[in-house]
Amino acid sequence: MRQFLRQYPAQRDDIADLVTRRPLPGPGLPQVDPFLFLNHHGPQTYRPGNSGLPFGPHPHRGFETVSFILEGEMAHIDSGGHESVIRAGGIQWMTAGSGLIHAEISPASFKRDGGPLEILQLWVNLPGRLKMTKPAYAGLQREDIPAIPVEGGVVNLISGAFGDTQGPFESLTDVAMMTVALEAGGHVDLPAPAGRAVFFYVVAGSPSANGTLVKPHHLATFAMDGDTIAVTAQAPATILYGHADPIGEPVVSHGPFVMTTREEIVRAIDDYNAGLFGKPPVIR
Repeated sequence: MRQFLRQYPAQRDDIADLVTRRPLPGPGLPQVDPFLFLNHHGPQTYRPGNSGLPFGPHPHRGFETVSFILEGEMAHIDSGGHESVIRAGGIQWMTAGSGLIHAEISPASFKRDGGPLEILQLWVNLPGRLKMTKPAYAGLQREDIPAIPVEGGVVNLISGAFGDTQGPFESLTDVAMMTVALEAGGHVDLPAPAGRAVFFYVVAGSPSANGTLVKPHHLATFAMDGDTIAVTAQAPATILYGHADPIGEPVVSHGPFVMTTREEIVRAIDDYNAGLFGKPPVIR
């Protein structure tokens, strides 16, 4: 089993009226290569007649975003012509690559009626050779995500493999991602191939990971040895889990751009200002 190293609390950083916690980057933990950033929005309940999510058109270059809609809905529209509304249990996987402009907002029905909302968004770095790849987007609903029964719970497989099941998203860099929901007394052995970085964030509950209790809204880190993380829940728990090969390259970020050099950041800003990311999507 992997050696448990440490757990890091998410920092509260609300965005307008959107409850937001951020475990990565955080004090003492700039990244878990190649995992760069996680925002945990909610859980909260929006009143009828609300303004919805505040993420209007903005650019990205050099990485991927994976959004997990745990409760509520999120609409996506981008300069590449992609558009969708993903409901609770669904996933959005966007490859920003060479650059696009997108908006992540609430559909009109949610703003009208309100309701519960909880969303996770994870940023996954791309190696230098792929940072200028063609942008892409895919969105899948709950029914498209394999739900694999485990002892007292379920693994919702997004990408990579779990046992004999393959996730529906094909990662450019062989990233495995899943969410894990366990009831009281539930147990699962999560794959953690030696040499791969592990991403382990507790969305809710306080499960044990290889014998150590991990607090709610904490990100756990592990040594690179071993090949398993044994998870047991004394009470209901939800975990965002993944593993990937470290990239091992410099990370230079500036707002929505993540590259390997300052010069590449300057070019990204210039290209965006020159309109090379396409026309900003029109929100209807």
